[in-house]
Amino acid sequence: MNNEFFDALGLLAKENNIDIEMLIEKIKQGVLKAIKKEYPDTENILVDINTEKGKFEMKLIKTVVEGDPEDEANEINIDVAKTITKRAKVGGVVEIKLNSAKFGRVAAQQAKQQIKHDIKEFEKERLLAQYEDKVHECVSATVQKVEPNTLNAILTIDKNEVYLVRSEQIPDETLEPGDIVKVYVCGIANPERKPSIKISRKHKDLVKRLFELEVPEIYDGTVEVKSISREAGSRSKIAVYSKDPNVDAIGACIGPKRSRISKIVEELKGEKIDIIVWSEDDAEFIGRALSPADVKSVEITGTEPKTCKVVVPNNQLSLAIGNKGQNAKLASRLTGGYKIDIVPEDAVEA
Repeated sequence: MNNEFFDALGLLAKENNIDIEMLIEKIKQGVLKAIKKEYPDTENILVDINTEKGKFEMKLIKTVVEGDPEDEANEINIDVAKTITKRAKVGGVVEIKLNSAKFGRVAAQQAKQQIKHDIKEFEKERLLAQYEDKVHECVSATVQKVEPNTLNAILTIDKNEVYLVRSEQIPDETLEPGDIVKVYVCGIANPERKPSIKISRKHKDLVKRLFELEVPEIYDGTVEVKSISREAGSRSKIAVYSKDPNVDAIGACIGPKRSRISKIVEELKGEKIDIIVWSEDDAEFIGRALSPADVKSVEITGTEPKTCKVVVPNNQLSLAIGNKGQNAKLASRLTGGYKIDIVPEDAVEA
């Protein structure tokens, strides 16, 4: 019976990725509670689980007394004690072995339920500790399955299954089982119950983390990412600033023969990325943010709310505004929420 117990214990530890010593401690606590329910007045109970010796023993410990015990739950008569061990003596203690049958079905079930509860709690704590290290980071995940009706995907991260819902996937992206993709960890869901991580491929900070992975100058802090705006699957704008006058921020992000930016664009399924040099001068920054359009002038017209008027060449108006206003919207977000009024040069001259 002990052999079966320890085989099952080892399997349980392996399946749940739990250290066996910690699991044993949880089991001890569960068994102690079950014994205590059966022997509520007993003060000394010993539960010994020794994996090396393959020993699993439960014992009540009682003090040996001369006459009739006043406290039968914790004392035992010397004559009775000597039937358990010949070495018993008054004032000493004897250990009375228990077996699982002694508990009865209810006590055994309680122990089992407690162990299951403790394992769940331990698993929750383990997952929380594991997930907390990943929050706000970019991690690799493997696609296991895509649900045909919803297109929600089941991914694995460090052997844990995680949902990537369709609304957090890049629009028009087709995921296939076996694909390895980068995801951004937004936070932890249900931390008090069954924790899981919320992941996204649409979050703007995924772009930032990808640049950190591919651009050493960003990773080491020489080049700083000041702000990002994104329409996932279509276009992103990233504002960067070099703390070293000898380092070209845009050149560092693009890389030799566009090697760095190409890897990021490939990961984002062809998403266009505008890299802009940040400026502390709002007017200058807004002009750059409207790239790839050329800008003739920028006038800050209000601070609360933030408003500005931008003049562009006549042939650049559509480019500055962008398809369905996308370029102007992205520039607005990139520059801290400026409401940008874009007008052609002709309108100013008139």
